[in-house]
Amino acid sequence: MILVLNAGSSSLRCALFQPGADVPSWRAHIANIGNEPRLVVDGIAKDDELPPHGDHAEIARWLLGRLPAAPKAAGHRIVHGGLRYGAPLRLNAKVVAELERLIPLAPAHQPQALACIRTVTEILLDLPQVACFDTAFHRSQDRLAQLYPLPHPLIDEGFIRFGFHGLSYSHVARLFPHGKVLAAHLGHGASLCAIRDGRSVATTMGFTTLDGLMMGTRSGSVDPGLVLHLIRERGLSPDAVATLLNQQSGLLGVSGISDDVRVLEASVDPKAHEALALFAYRIVREAGSLIAALGGLDTLVFTGGIGEHSARVRAAICRGLAFTGIALDTDANASNAAVIGDQSSTVQVRIVPADEEREIACMTGSLIREFLDAGSAGETALARSKARL
Repeated sequence: MILVLNAGSSSLRCALFQPGADVPSWRAHIANIGNEPRLVVDGIAKDDELPPHGDHAEIARWLLGRLPAAPKAAGHRIVHGGLRYGAPLRLNAKVVAELERLIPLAPAHQPQALACIRTVTEILLDLPQVACFDTAFHRSQDRLAQLYPLPHPLIDEGFIRFGFHGLSYSHVARLFPHGKVLAAHLGHGASLCAIRDGRSVATTMGFTTLDGLMMGTRSGSVDPGLVLHLIRERGLSPDAVATLLNQQSGLLGVSGISDDVRVLEASVDPKAHEALALFAYRIVREAGSLIAALGGLDTLVFTGGIGEHSARVRAAICRGLAFTGIALDTDANASNAAVIGDQSSTVQVRIVPADEEREIACMTGSLIREFLDAGSAGETALARSKARL
């Protein structure tokens, strides 16, 4: 049994997987951590079982006390692996210390994941734990796709395009291992990834998760000169600019209403419609760049909360990408069907539910099996050596 912990900025997803299983035997999701936490277990809201009003460590401790079965290993989603970590690996004190140094590059996610790791260590003691990195999937990109046009000493220090949402994109690549795939992970955080034959070719997020598409409260890409202007001419501090671009922009900033697409779609305010239109426009424009990097397009995949549930956003994006041969089946799109491309479409258009937890379970299981197999091989070799002696 593999325990999976997926810590978000204000949420924690937890699941138990049997080895090789496609679906978990148990799944829990706690949202709104830090305010009024809400619990959902196996898709059912547990209004009578409220989690504590604590941080991720306290929530994780509370959840671990309610596991229906004892796990043999735990896998964690780690947003940032930096230059050093390009594949899943077993956690130890040295690795955790390295991940702490990367907190400034993912301040909304890295501390929460580290808190969960420490809690598992505290409660489950010697349980093997594995780190699965959102950045790792993109290390297959060509060097040029990862570089910024900066002085070389900065590049050598690691000022490159890392890319994120890699666990979600790895899941898409597992389902579509061949051809030219454009995956759109659209949620509160949003990005695109160009995938060719199962490998990341290019992606919209860069050095941090602030880059690329317009998001719920994040601006996405803006002119660096705009940032300098806000600091020099408006007198904003770097922290104030960070708050502006990370928490007060995107759908929330443009609409002035909400960062929730459902709220904006229900609104009659022109600013809500403009925010949604800009969101789709920025996706289409970035998609054109990634399609060029792919050299064409065979499949468009929508995933993430917005990608899976907003027919309106998907329709706007597909209209903007009609030049690629995409034609949408209106009824299938309205019902959030798995296949939403019209029969006349020369590009497959699909909806794939995001499942980072399954991907983490697969990676964790594979790594633990390798570790156990290596241990067994070592024990066998030692026994043979003793027999010869």
